[in-house]
Amino acid sequence: MEVQPDSPNERADRVLHWLGLIYSGDVSGSMNAANPRVALRIRAESPDLAAGDPYLSCAIGDENALRLATQADPSWLNRPGGPLRLPPLFAVVHSALLRVAEFRERLHESAKFLIAAGADVNQRIYSRWPPGSLSNPDERCPLSTLYGAAGTNRDAALTKLLLEAGADPNDGESLYHSLENPDCTRLLLEHGARIAETNAIYRSLDLEDAAPLKLLLQHGGDPNEPARNPPLSDWGSPLLWAIRRRRSIQHVEALLEAGADPSRMTPAGVDAYRLALQFGLVEVAELLRGRISAQPISDEERFVAACARGDEREARAIGARRPDLPASLPEAQLRLLPDIVAEGGSEGARLMVRLGWPISVRGGDWNASALNLAVFRGDAELTRFLLEHGAKWTEEHGALAIMSAARCHGRPATSRSRAVTGSAAPGHCLNMACRALCQFPEIPNMS
Repeated sequence: MEVQPDSPNERADRVLHWLGLIYSGDVSGSMNAANPRVALRIRAESPDLAAGDPYLSCAIGDENALRLATQADPSWLNRPGGPLRLPPLFAVVHSALLRVAEFRERLHESAKFLIAAGADVNQRIYSRWPPGSLSNPDERCPLSTLYGAAGTNRDAALTKLLLEAGADPNDGESLYHSLENPDCTRLLLEHGARIAETNAIYRSLDLEDAAPLKLLLQHGGDPNEPARNPPLSDWGSPLLWAIRRRRSIQHVEALLEAGADPSRMTPAGVDAYRLALQFGLVEVAELLRGRISAQPISDEERFVAACARGDEREARAIGARRPDLPASLPEAQLRLLPDIVAEGGSEGARLMVRLGWPISVRGGDWNASALNLAVFRGDAELTRFLLEHGAKWTEEHGALAIMSAARCHGRPATSRSRAVTGSAAPGHCLNMACRALCQFPEIPNMS
């Protein structure tokens, strides 16, 4: 049988799909994260996919094609083009193939060539995430070339190359998104990146490693930086946010040593010591108790603290004296169930449910139930436990609980909005949570 070649429209669709696997959604306009391995499989099946278009050659680091294009028309170096309408250097630096060893050097060399030939290192586009799109980008959200190196691919060598060539480190994105590679963060700070009003301090408290936080503090980060937006403003200060995120004592010590005010309170009037108890952080609470004048703790607070740290004996002893607990707790304390699940506190969450906590209470950073958040985190065992104890898979938080994993799977772990939500679980964990859901006969098949 004779194989018919693709029509122009079919080829254009294939190329656009391929680019959606090479570039993140804020660049490509897709709803998914880049997937370079799948992109390479598609290219192996269609090796001529990038042929004839120098903008596509940028994605794969074809330096020879870039040289030929520059010789033919030097002005193309700073002209957006191709299916995604990207400037050439931006297209090279944002390519997710930088994460693939066999493509990294050729992309580095392509970037060096473009810079030497006169490409502007501050090329930028506007976000294509909703409400933006490829055809109508969101001009409130500029994306720089440097953001691709430091914030998306977190490539320290490429970050250094761009900074030394004059890239602006204060682009509103790079510092915040660089923190998962402190080498990139350090380069940005050494080249004058400003920490204030970037939410970088708060973002560093989403990470289990305290090194990024310490690096920011060493470079003048404010340990008392005011929270600028929800959900940060629901807590009020970096110290309180660190406790909310159930960070380590090393995080808290670093903040305190840098001058964090332990007397700050949440908008609800809860101080750092009480908040640490509420989130089951015994060591942190002990550290803070000596730094503030702690008031007596009520039965309600003791009960919540015992539940959060998984101390069933203490919680039941308090419950025996106070049979109205947990039903009589205010909403601010009842929401601790989803808050704890959001931060991986499955032991405390199980105890809360066994002691009668309302299982559908909403919380976390996006008004979700414990089940929504367990699936989002890919916690199969907790997902199963919650369903067995009455959680309803039909509960919504904007999408069905069963869809939490599907909607998050494949997306960037960190939202570009400054919402500072928790990271989605790895794909294999999400699949386990989905399988746990599907063991219940009343839940439709997700395939």
